Amino acid sequence: MENEQKFYGWKLVGALWFLYLLNMGFPLYGGAVINSYMMKEIAMDRTTFGLGFSLLNLFVGLSAILVGMTITKWGVRKTFIIGSGLLVIGAFWLSQVATQPWHYLVGFGVLVGSGIGFSTIVALSTTITRWFVKFRGRAMAMAMTASGFAGFIGAPAMNKLIASSGGDWRLAWMVVAGIAVVSAIVAWLFVKERPQDLGQIPDGKVAEETSTAVTANSALVTKHVWEPADVYKSVTYWMTVLAAAASQWPFFFFTAHWIMHLKGKGILPADAAFAMGMFTMGGIFGRLISGWLMDKIAARYVFMLGMCCYLVGSYLAVQAGPGAMLSAYIAAVLYGAGFGWTFVAQNTMLGNFFGPAAFPKINGSLQAITAVIVSCAGVVGGKLFDMFHSYTPAFQLNSAIVFLGVIIVIFASMPKPPTSSQCSKSV
Repeated sequence: MENEQKFYGWKLVGALWFLYLLNMGFPLYGGAVINSYMMKEIAMDRTTFGLGFSLLNLFVGLSAILVGMTITKWGVRKTFIIGSGLLVIGAFWLSQVATQPWHYLVGFGVLVGSGIGFSTIVALSTTITRWFVKFRGRAMAMAMTASGFAGFIGAPAMNKLIASSGGDWRLAWMVVAGIAVVSAIVAWLFVKERPQDLGQIPDGKVAEETSTAVTANSALVTKHVWEPADVYKSVTYWMTVLAAAASQWPFFFFTAHWIMHLKGKGILPADAAFAMGMFTMGGIFGRLISGWLMDKIAARYVFMLGMCCYLVGSYLAVQAGPGAMLSAYIAAVLYGAGFGWTFVAQNTMLGNFFGPAAFPKINGSLQAITAVIVSCAGVVGGKLFDMFHSYTPAFQLNSAIVFLGVIIVIFASMPKPPTSSQCSKSV
């Protein structure tokens, strides 16, 4: 009991929650609002506007390879701080330099995207995987609810800030830069690399209790110490990569075009910003449900359930309008829930399948590969709108991709360790 009371892991979850709130919520969700005002001053079509989000998604993923290497060499705390620095540079560029579409693409897509990549997903999930085994899904879900709160607060707050300042979107980006500085300070003070650094062990349990918990859940958590080279040979890993891409495509389309979709339907900017907030709040619901379920059933079943949220959400998004705001709000909640639900499942499933030792590299690779696959979600959505003057075809495409993802997850079962090293590397 004494060890449990002093276990730092749950305090660390709180610190990671705050870092995720600052580093994902305001640059991405708040940025979606800021960029919609930027279009009034920097002329660009919807394809170029969507390209900025596609580049952001691409660089979040591509940077993940470097993030995995940085974590291995310098640790998660310094990785978080590097990400905060990139966010400061990107936000400052957008505030003080951007006057042309290519400035927007470089600042938001490349710099902010790389900053988010270094300061959120891989660093956070690696830390959780190191500190937790039995409660890994729950801890992952709790930390990742932060972006939902940030979006619910950040999107309307940025809209109000810009509106009250006479449309000064540059000021809003300076606020984002200040928030990134705060996140660097939080990372330096509170992030700890491993429980062993504090004389503790995962979950705060004694070794015998931890071993018993893992054995009892052997169908859910691997007992083999995987090497990255062996993981890359596993069919299950590549199925997980494809399923992750299918679950992320709708999210990055939605983040880029949701506000523009609602404004195009005649919905007021303030109501559209509130709907974006509902989208991120839905992510909180999805993450919590996902984490709770994964402590009880296989993560891949949880993954499939979460993807179904996108199917209903896509139908309701098409119905949204000034006289159908309830459809807009429910669609936003379901899209947020779908992403939050599947994203927690994806990261937890990867850790459960292949363990913490290989996690930084294989998760970094997954993020990079999925980013390449789905990087065109924003630009494809914009192109479909330019062609059909409607976002309905884009929502239909989302549904088809998600359905394919569900089929893939059905066959992504627990991988079997390589027989040649199974005995020597099992724990």
